[in-house]
Amino acid sequence: MAHGHEEHGQHQQHEQDGHGHQGGHGRQGAAHGHHHDHTDLDWVALIPHLESNAEVYRPLYTQALDWLRAERPAGTGLIVDAGSGPGAVSRQLATAFPDARVIAADPEEKLLTRAAERAAEAGLGDRISTLRVELPDAIDALPSADLIWAARSLHHVGDQRAAVAALAGRLAPGGTLALVEGGLPWRCLPRDFGLGRPGLQARADALEEDWFAAMRASLPGAEPDTEDWAELLTDAGLTGATSRTFLLDLPAPLAPDARDLVVELWTRRREAAAEVMAADDLATLDRLLDPADLRSLHRRADLFLLLAHTVHTAVKPA
Repeated sequence: MAHGHEEHGQHQQHEQDGHGHQGGHGRQGAAHGHHHDHTDLDWVALIPHLESNAEVYRPLYTQALDWLRAERPAGTGLIVDAGSGPGAVSRQLATAFPDARVIAADPEEKLLTRAAERAAEAGLGDRISTLRVELPDAIDALPSADLIWAARSLHHVGDQRAAVAALAGRLAPGGTLALVEGGLPWRCLPRDFGLGRPGLQARADALEEDWFAAMRASLPGAEPDTEDWAELLTDAGLTGATSRTFLLDLPAPLAPDARDLVVELWTRRREAAAEVMAADDLATLDRLLDPADLRSLHRRADLFLLLAHTVHTAVKPA
């Protein structure tokens, strides 16, 4: 199971939120449900990038975890952050659930080392521990938990239904499984922003939907299934399936860290779409990504960031 990011534009937005290291083209690996060789990636070099992006997404996850805490009135003793990366959301989980212990679980040792450092820096070293584990292959290594948090990772597993069932199997009686999947594509510019043909973002979304479908079909053990997460949770033997969507609404003018994230998202889109995007749209993207251009993403005063993530939850019968 990958680490809570995505690989591409709309399906890239969660790759940037500080969980693990899936995204925007490849921060995933063989043990995460498909087989990309990412052993050459410098995870230490990527940590500042993952952490800065996590700060951009912090308000969204604060809302989501506040809601999740309210949904668990009986209390929470042990939380597993499955695909934790450098532990940004692990810290938020520990803050949202002050009586709980949190295990940051991830296959990358360097990211777990940083997760432990971040926990200590926040004074949470006694409540946040780390576990190196390959998911979903070694899911039985996860302890029985009151809450399992899996953010934007299951769509990188070929058989999503089996993965949901496996995660549900690691819940303690009365435990909650929380999956972050779906939502709404990110937006950062008006439909007509004064360069090229209006509607660039919508056309880029359409290309990415095609890419995403091909990615899903190419995963080992890929099983076609509707993305009805409530149904998948229910079929896994859980009850009370519900979904709630949370908004990240950062208005113009963007702070530097959010602006940097938008530039990165479009840079990855440009790289991914080079062979399939219309020539005039590519030319527009080149201007948007040129720091010297007065209308570029680096300089525009009208740049914003708006997106939504959906959290799906269900409970194991006591």
